[in-house]
Formats: sequence, C-alpha cells, structure tokens
Amino acid sequence: MDSALKPPLRYLSITRHRRLAWWGSAVACLLSVVGMALCWLSPAIGFPLRPGLDFTGGTQIQLERRCEGGCGSLTANQLQRDLRQLSLAADPETGAPAPNLASAQVQLLDGGRSVLLRLPELSPLQAAQLSQGLTGALGPLLPDGTAVNTIGPTLGDQLLKGSLVSLLVSFAAIALYITVRYDRIFAALALLCLAHDILITCGLFAWLGLLAGVEVDSLFAVALITVAGYSVNDTVVVFDRIREQGTALKNLPMSDQVDVAVDATLTRSLYTSLTTLLPLIALIVFGGSTLFWFAVALTAGIAVGSWSSIGIAPTLLPLLSRR
Repeated sequence: MDSALKPPLRYLSITRHRRLAWWGSAVACLLSVVGMALCWLSPAIGFPLRPGLDFTGGTQIQLERRCEGGCGSLTANQLQRDLRQLSLAADPETGAPAPNLASAQVQLLDGGRSVLLRLPELSPLQAAQLSQGLTGALGPLLPDGTAVNTIGPTLGDQLLKGSLVSLLVSFAAIALYITVRYDRIFAALALLCLAHDILITCGLFAWLGLLAGVEVDSLFAVALITVAGYSVNDTVVVFDRIREQGTALKNLPMSDQVDVAVDATLTRSLYTSLTTLLPLIALIVFGGSTLFWFAVALTAGIAVGSWSSIGIAPTLLPLLSRR
C-alpha cells in the first residue's frame, strides 16, 4: 500500500470490535424493554416506571426520632404492620373517609433515625393523628423534625403531563437541530444514540422500581433531559472530527476514518465524562436522600451516553455509508 493511503498511527480500532459493542448495547436495550414491560404489567405499578408522589399525588411524612441514647431497633416491615393496624378518623372538615394505609411505603434513613412515609392523601388532622399513633413504635420524636408534604391528584396529573411534554419538546428540538446541522445519516445515528441512552437509563430505573421500589419523580424527568443533551453533545464531537478527517483521509475506507476520529477524540471524551461524573458521585455519597436517585440517573445516563458516542454511533457509520 502506498504510504499516502496508510492511516495514521492510532491506539484504538473501534470498528474492529464493533460486533461486540453492538451485542453489549443490544442486550442492555433488551433488558431495559423487559424491565419496563414487567413494570407496565405489574398490578402494583401499571406504568413503564414506578411513578412517585409527584405524579400520583398523596402525602409524604418524614419523622425524626429522638435518639439521645441510641435508637431502638426498627424495620420497615414492622412499621408497615403498625400502619395497617392504625385507624384514622374521617376528616371533619371535608367529611372524607379515612384512607386505606395498606399501600403505604416506608423507608428508613440515616440508620433508622429518620423515617419516610409515602401515603394516600391525608388531611392535616389525619397526618397529626398518624404521627401520634406511631409514637409507640418509633419512640419520642423531635418536634422540629416532622415534615409533611401533600400533592393532590390534580397537581400530580399536571406534573406528569408537564414532564412528558417537556421531554418530547426537548427531544424534538434536538432532532430538528441535528437534522438541519448534519447529513441525514449523521442525524439518524445521533438520534439513535439518544434513544439508546434514554432507553437504558429508563430500563435501569424500571428494574430498580421492580426490585427495590424506587420511584421516579420530576427530578428524573430533568435528569433525562440533561442526559439527552449530553448524549448528543458527545456524539456531535465525534461526528465533527469524522467530517474534518473526510478531506485529509478521503482515500481511506470509512472504517479507517472512523477509527482515526474516535482515537483523536477518545481522550477528550473520557476526561469530559470523568470530570462530569466526579461531582455526581459526590452527590450520591454526600447529597442525601433527596438528590440520591437524581444523581444516580445522571451518572448512569452520562456513562451510557459516553459509551454510545464511542462504540455505537461511529461503528454504525461505515455500514450505513456503504448502503
């Protein structure tokens, strides 16, 4: 081969291992679809993901136990049994009957020092009755450590619709920009990677909802929008380098051009992903329960997005270009 036709030296030949990359992503996507289907078919969920209080409506109560000499042992199952045996009075203002507490969810935080309860919608009087009724199981409570948040079903429905609309609008805007800015093959691959990253992130939370009861809320929708933007940005960087190399390496096969472009952007992609993941890992470890699953969703989505921009979109480009 003439020296002018030889590709530059490179450390990574991603197209040589493209089938392995495709199989890995295909298995992850299949597991994601299965998890979302199981959530949809589950009578306790009925949606592709387990919806949280933001979307379904209800009351969330957080109680702080007074643990001066150490908190007594307590389990979530024991507290759920106590909730089922607890009877609340009807609301005297609205006349609404006492809610059924059999579906209440219990989460112990900070080693049992804090208790988080997700319940059907309660009136302020019923919430106070519930806190008093659990004093025997929880022990003395801190008077300033009780937090009660109530979201009505109408507001929850509005939040769900608003989150879905924001996701669809953001994805449509990204699709329009990519289609106008790039060749149709590049645009199709960028949108494919976007769908790939969102699907795997949702699939992870579908399995977490099935196995660990993890719910998604409005913060999860924010995480998906962020992941979509990050995914497209990473893919666009690789595609820009491929287009730049098109003139200098036009006599080389497309697979060699892709390898050169991926190798040139690999360090940048890895460093960018790592510096983004570091604060997210700090949020997971130190951010508390409020931001924990939000940080997990961003971490998973950004990791998958980095993978798809290196191992999926560039390796499919030679195949589609030939066709």
